[in-house]
Amino acid sequence: ARPRGVQSWWLVLLLLQLIGVPPGTGLEHISYVPRLSSVTLAGKLTQSTFTLEQPLGLFDDLNISNSDPIWLVVAHSNAIQNFTVPQRTKDIPAPADFSQKGYYLTLRANQKLYQRGGQASKQLPVLRVGNDTHCSWTKVGCNHPLQGSGPYRVKFLVMNKEGPVAETEWSKETRLQQAQVLQAVTGPQSAGTVVIIAILSVLLAILLAAVLIMLTQAYCRNVPVPIPEEPLSMGRYSTHHMGDPSAVGGS
Repeated sequence: ARPRGVQSWWLVLLLLQLIGVPPGTGLEHISYVPRLSSVTLAGKLTQSTFTLEQPLGLFDDLNISNSDPIWLVVAHSNAIQNFTVPQRTKDIPAPADFSQKGYYLTLRANQKLYQRGGQASKQLPVLRVGNDTHCSWTKVGCNHPLQGSGPYRVKFLVMNKEGPVAETEWSKETRLQQAQVLQAVTGPQSAGTVVIIAILSVLLAILLAAVLIMLTQAYCRNVPVPIPEEPLSMGRYSTHHMGDPSAVGGS
């Protein structure tokens, strides 16, 4: 019979294979939920970006070096159950893979950047997702503007040269702003709407009548009143070089 310890080890290996976790993978779970920034900030939510709080001090106690990348995973809310932790750098999806996979990795950082009282404390401690309009969306790590209103969920993933090290929990859903589209009202209108339209129509008619009256008065002031002219009386006269016709004929 096999020793009890050997049997337990085989049972553990079988369980790891059943749940899809490779043997030797120690992915630490960090009890932290990423959240939107609480700072009063213009543009916290736009049509293509949203702003998160930086996880300051969250990774200080992890056994990682400053060269180990800390990624932000951005996913559609309905795709988080399909998220597969990349085991190698070449497996990291770019924003161009978002439409197919439903998630990608961006905003690569390091432990030093997220240290409490470190470099980030001198600046506004926020992360703006989708803020880079110049990088190519086929490039891994590109912080490309988001396409669509979402909803989105995010989490942080720590990796090293051997693979994933730790991950946080998924955030709550985040929906981006949508462009407002003016649409004509085709359905039946309420009584209040009818009353408002009637009042506006009456006011418009009164305004037009007042404008016509003002224009008429202004026109009447500028037209001169005709004054009757005196009749011309033409006197009879003779030119000095013309004589009597009978006298001319007699000579």
